Amino acid sequence: MKSNGKMAQLTATPRTEKKGAALRLLRQGGRVPAVVYGPGLEGASIHVDEKEMLKVARTGRSEMFNLNVEGGKTVPVLIKDQQERNGRLLHVDFLQISKNKPISVSVSIDFQGTAAGSKAGGVFQTQETQLEVEGLPADLPTSIEVDVSGLDIGDRLTAADIKLDKGLTLITSPESIIASVMPPQAAEEEPTASAEEAEPAAEEKAAEE
Repeated sequence: MKSNGKMAQLTATPRTEKKGAALRLLRQGGRVPAVVYGPGLEGASIHVDEKEMLKVARTGRSEMFNLNVEGGKTVPVLIKDQQERNGRLLHVDFLQISKNKPISVSVSIDFQGTAAGSKAGGVFQTQETQLEVEGLPADLPTSIEVDVSGLDIGDRLTAADIKLDKGLTLITSPESIIASVMPPQAAEEEPTASAEEAEPAAEEKAAEE
């Protein structure tokens, strides 16, 4: 797993503009409208620099960082939600968290290696790309590395098969299938009837009608 390391910093500026035209001007100036939720904040409206925002958000939503609100206080936050369009950030919701209180987050799964079954002609499929876990903010990984090289044709990887670091609890159902290696398509194993075989069958059906 990849750890968070040193907490990143992001500076935010309070905003009073909430109408569409004003928000468009902010975005044109390279700013992203945002709201931060938490004790005493009551959905404070802010805006942040888009480039700086992308830097702290690049590793996923389990990344905890310090949000420094100008004229206010610095609080540890996570990205609660974000809206994008054509690769641009339109709006972000931040959630203030407590460093001493466990929280549940969805963490991206980083599949490593090539399944043995794929090399043998099977088809590797991912059913889930994220895993929900719970832990203290400082213990939350930015991604969970899963080695799939041992999966053969017919094998399935469940959430219970994934080893978590100390301090993390699995919230996703243990029986949830994360990935599997399917046999080659049935169409390749069992060719469909030829045109010559299908034609008499069609004639017999017509005669019955």
